[in-house]
Amino acid sequence: MSGGVDSSVTARLLANQDYDLSAIFMRNWDTRDESGTDKGCEWEKDWDDVQRVCKSLGIPCTMIDLSREYWNRIFQPALDVWESGSTPNPDVWCNREIKFGALLERLPVDPITGTSWFATGHYARKRWSPNGRPQLLSAKDQTKDQSYYLSSISEQGLARALFPLGEITKVEVRELARKYQLATAEKPESMGLCFVGERGKFSQFLSKPNPGPIIDSTMQKVIGQHEGLWTYTIGENAKVAGQPFKMFVSHKDPTKNAIYVVPSSNHQALLEHRVICKEWKWIWNDAPPATVFEPAGFRAAVKVRHRQDVQSCIAKTAHDGKLEIITDEPMRGVSLGQVAALWDGDWCLGCGKKRNTKSRGEGPPERSQLQKPSPGSWLFQDRKYQYEAPPLDKLDKLSKEKKYWE
Repeated sequence: MSGGVDSSVTARLLANQDYDLSAIFMRNWDTRDESGTDKGCEWEKDWDDVQRVCKSLGIPCTMIDLSREYWNRIFQPALDVWESGSTPNPDVWCNREIKFGALLERLPVDPITGTSWFATGHYARKRWSPNGRPQLLSAKDQTKDQSYYLSSISEQGLARALFPLGEITKVEVRELARKYQLATAEKPESMGLCFVGERGKFSQFLSKPNPGPIIDSTMQKVIGQHEGLWTYTIGENAKVAGQPFKMFVSHKDPTKNAIYVVPSSNHQALLEHRVICKEWKWIWNDAPPATVFEPAGFRAAVKVRHRQDVQSCIAKTAHDGKLEIITDEPMRGVSLGQVAALWDGDWCLGCGKKRNTKSRGEGPPERSQLQKPSPGSWLFQDRKYQYEAPPLDKLDKLSKEKKYWE
C-alpha cells in the first residue's frame, strides 16, 4: 500500500474475499539524503494514511524500509543516466527491482504452499495462458493503464501478482472509496517518482552545472547556452530567448556537451521510424515470439512513454542481438534511455531501453537519394536533413514563419 486511493480500494476489495490479508508499506526514500532531517516528508504522511485505512479494515500493516535498495538500484543509476544526457524511466525499473524484486524477497510465504500472493493498486490485468503461464494485460481503463510501467517485471513476479483494479475505471475507484468511507477517498494523485514523491529539482543531486552550447541544427549556429544536458529532453521546447519561433530539442552530443535544436515541433529531426533497444527483457524470457527471429519480423504495437497511444510496428532481432522496432508511423521525440514496450493486442510482452540509432553529423544525402517534392511544394536540405515545405501562399498563419521559409 502506498497511502493513495488506488491501493486503499485494492485492500478493501480483497478484505471482502477469503484471504489471510496483511498490508505492506514500502519506505523508499530517506529525507536525510536531502535535508539531514527525518521529519516532514511524504512517506510519513502516506504511512499515516495506510495505518488509518488498515485500522478501518481490520487488517495488520507493516512498514519495510527499502530506501537503501531504492537509492542503489534505481535513483543513483537514474542520476547517472540523466547526467549523461539520456532520459531514464525510474518507475519502470522500480517495479522490477524494488516492488517485484527486493520487496518480494522479504515477504513471508505460506508454509504449506511455499508461496504467497502479492496484490498492488496498478491498473493492469493478468490472465493465465493455456500452458499455465502468466500474461500481463493492459487495463480496462486505457486512460490509467499502467502495464507500461510493469513491462519489465519477471514472469516469476507476475505469477504471484494480483491486480484487483484491472477491470475497474479510476472514476469507479473514487466512487468505491467514498462508498466505503476510506480515509484516502479524496486524496489527490501523486505524480512524482515511484514512492518518492515530487522530486522537482534533480539538479541538487547531480554534479555542479555543466554549461554548454545550444546549437541551431539547421544553421549550425550557437544560439544559446544550457546548464547541463539533463536540463532538457528530446522534443521539448527549448525556450531559447531571442528566437523568432519556438526551437525544439532534436538531440544531444555528450562528447561536445552540446544540445541541438530545430525550428518546429514536427521537424524531421524529431521523427523516427526505427528504434534499436538494448537490454531487452521478455516477460517470458525463454519464449519470445518465434517470428521475431525471422527477416519479416513480428507484428506488434509499441509505446516509448506511458502517456502515448500504442503504435503499430514490426519487431525483429538485429544482427547484433539487440531488438529492432520499426513503426508504421514515425514517433516523435524519442530519447536515449527511454523504455520501449511491446504488446500483442492487449498482452504486454516486455521492454528494453532505446540506444542511439542516428548517426549524427553525417553529410547530406546523395542526389540519387533526394525525394521529389509534392505538387506545389519544394524541397531544401541542410547539412543533415532534407525538408519539404508547403507553397509560400499557404504559410499565412505567421509572417515570421513565412519569412523563415523564404
